[in-house]
Amino acid sequence: MQLIIGTKAWSSWSLRPWLVIVKSGAAFDELRIALRWEGASDAIAAVSPSKRVPVLRDGDLVIWDSLAICEYLADRYPEAELWPKDAAARAIARAAAAEMHSGFSALRQTCPMDLALRKVQAPDEATSQDLRRIVELVRSCRARFGAGGPFLVGGWSIADAFLTPVATRIRSYGLDLSAHGDDGVASAYFDALLADPAFLRWELDALNEAVER
Repeated sequence: MQLIIGTKAWSSWSLRPWLVIVKSGAAFDELRIALRWEGASDAIAAVSPSKRVPVLRDGDLVIWDSLAICEYLADRYPEAELWPKDAAARAIARAAAAEMHSGFSALRQTCPMDLALRKVQAPDEATSQDLRRIVELVRSCRARFGAGGPFLVGGWSIADAFLTPVATRIRSYGLDLSAHGDDGVASAYFDALLADPAFLRWELDALNEAVER
């Protein structure tokens, strides 16, 4: 099994399935394609039907969407419990992952993932709307399902992989969640994502990449 990803400091889409494949316990090879250079598009097009990363290759199967990769891994490795066993928690976790997969465009555009960045940036109104929705999402999920652990629906799930890049953006741009309805619940949740061992492993690789560049 091979996971093809982009530069670790910048590629939020690559981070998500990488976290999931690590949590699954699957043996995999990692192929990194450096982003933001003249030949990047051609290098990605050579391995990706969508001309984007990430891509998972498993034998002759090629999957080119981050959420589809995660769902495939959940099916392949049910013992890893990448989705909650409880049907209600599983449905809400899936809804949260899907919303993150398709939404929050203002936050993505104004605060792109950059693990090395530390600054304070005042969000515009569209980004503030995204942040208010994210805080509401986290608080509601934690209130209903959070008794089983520090993550969105208790134990770690694919939903947490999809929200981890949000945690990095909040840290990188000094975004104040308390100004967007947070009473500390969302901040504690995002701190837990940034302290997760799998993410710390990714972040260390990203910092090493930066030194190599």
